[in-house]
Amino acid sequence: MHGFSQRSEVATVLAWIDAHAARLGSERIGLEAACGRVLARPVTASLDVPAFDRSAMDGYAVRSVDTSGAGDYNPLTFAIVGQALPGQPFAGDAVGPSRAVRVMTGAPMPRGADAVVPAEYAEEKDGNVDLTLAVGAGKNVGVRGEDIRSGALVLEAGRRLRAQDVGLLASLGMSTVDVVREPRVRMLVTGNEIVQPGEPKDTYQIYDANSPMLRALVARDGGVVEQHLKLRDDSASIREALTAPGADIVLLSGGSSVGSEDHAPRLLAEAGELAIHGVAMRPSSPAGAGRVGETLVFLLPGNPVSCLCAYDFFAGRAIRLCAGRSGDWPHRTKQAVVARKIASAIGRVDYCRVRFEGDAIEPLALSGASILSSTTRADGFVIVPGESEGYAPGTTVTVYLYE
Repeated sequence: MHGFSQRSEVATVLAWIDAHAARLGSERIGLEAACGRVLARPVTASLDVPAFDRSAMDGYAVRSVDTSGAGDYNPLTFAIVGQALPGQPFAGDAVGPSRAVRVMTGAPMPRGADAVVPAEYAEEKDGNVDLTLAVGAGKNVGVRGEDIRSGALVLEAGRRLRAQDVGLLASLGMSTVDVVREPRVRMLVTGNEIVQPGEPKDTYQIYDANSPMLRALVARDGGVVEQHLKLRDDSASIREALTAPGADIVLLSGGSSVGSEDHAPRLLAEAGELAIHGVAMRPSSPAGAGRVGETLVFLLPGNPVSCLCAYDFFAGRAIRLCAGRSGDWPHRTKQAVVARKIASAIGRVDYCRVRFEGDAIEPLALSGASILSSTTRADGFVIVPGESEGYAPGTTVTVYLYE
């Protein structure tokens, strides 16, 4: 056993991630699965939306010039010559003078008509309709291409698709879309003392909290779990899982420090590149990163809070970048005033859990890398940069919210 001879700065680790975590290639998927995915290529409209002039109201399609002078005390009478329904256009010829076609919202506009009088300004009787509202040309009419013009750029590449984006693509007749491939993430959880939830354990074993937490975080950041293995502290089995093909990113939880059973750093160095081992931060100082071929590997400490912190700082950023998303923190932020001093030390970054007391915040825990409940009792966290000794009461800081 030995200590870390030196620790990398957080900025150095982030720069390494940005240099190696490139956006993956594309895949074509059905539109029903596209929400939340990142668009791989720009989308250009292949048709006008709507593709025809249509009524924007339930009412009567007329020539606008014929409604001049209509009002409550001067109803004008029009002969009803037919009707148009959504998907069922008016069967007659062009609408002539003082003629009206009964229309429903979304129905094609009859040829010759250029406006719609809403139904509340109309009264039918004996095959005619009395209209009490004068309308101008184009009133209550949705014109062809008013939503999208054929040939227009609809969505830029790199956009994370929302529900309304998917609806827009569907309105163009698209059933599939090209999106950035989801990073395949392999989760390796090591430790002889680890037992899966639901299984019996003895006094000196602990339940695996990191696996469900990491699985949720991977999904949040746009990755998909390719494989999830629970491994004993055995070099051969860890090496085999670490070097097997099929993953874009490997998360190795536990065994990342410098103890006699911490095999992960040595195995990563032997199999590929151990680029980072030991980071000037609290918690998560035993975190590491490297590569096996083109696969990025992140060594996450076994203590749950350290695991969460190292994931959010490093592994999560890599997954988001590979998925075509922004590498920035995915948390909502809020500005708040420090109520009680947040202490730190120059030369390290601190991940400090905080809670709100009214509009101000106070630190909930500055230590205890295994105290996962500190993150459930906290409202969020504050990052203290390495050049700071902390934040004095009254300082306004950015709080990253746990939501």
